Amino acid sequence: MAVPASPQHPRGYGILLLTLLLKALATTASACNHLRPQDATFSHDSLQLLRDMAPTLPQLCPQHNASCSFNDTILDTSNTRQADKTTHDILQHLFTILSSPSTPAHWNDSQRQSLLNRIHRYTQHLEQCLDSSDTRSQKRWPRNLHLAIKKHFSCLHTFLQDNDYSACAWEHVRLQARAWFLHIHNLTGNTRT
Repeated sequence: MAVPASPQHPRGYGILLLTLLLKALATTASACNHLRPQDATFSHDSLQLLRDMAPTLPQLCPQHNASCSFNDTILDTSNTRQADKTTHDILQHLFTILSSPSTPAHWNDSQRQSLLNRIHRYTQHLEQCLDSSDTRSQKRWPRNLHLAIKKHFSCLHTFLQDNDYSACAWEHVRLQARAWFLHIHNLTGNTRT
């Protein structure tokens, strides 16, 4: 009769657990590593497309009094996962507003489609990264940040409606989109360096 193996030492379980944890962390890191090179160019290239898609208006726009202010200090974070979730949320809202069928006729639709494709691809990469990191961390994203972003974009939608989707109203939204791409640049740059 075979002699039963002695029970495994508790350290053996610890080593096994540590090995599995390190493997999960490595998987998450590799899922997000592909974002680093894109982070360096995403905002810059998106800003260029945003500039190219909306040439200068032929008329001067009156100063719009849109009360869509946003306290950008709540975006400050050194947490990569939170920055990724925030970036993802912002990009989803930008995609929704910029894919509206009511965009002005003077916008270059080819450039707009390129920008939307770029936003969509980057959002998909962020989703892969967030999905893989969700397996190791269920820490909640600050609800007030999510609500503040949602409220800001809801205000922009209302602003467009109230101004009958005029070219000047869209110019205001384009300037807001520019500010958001700069925020994204700061978010991704501050957490991946």
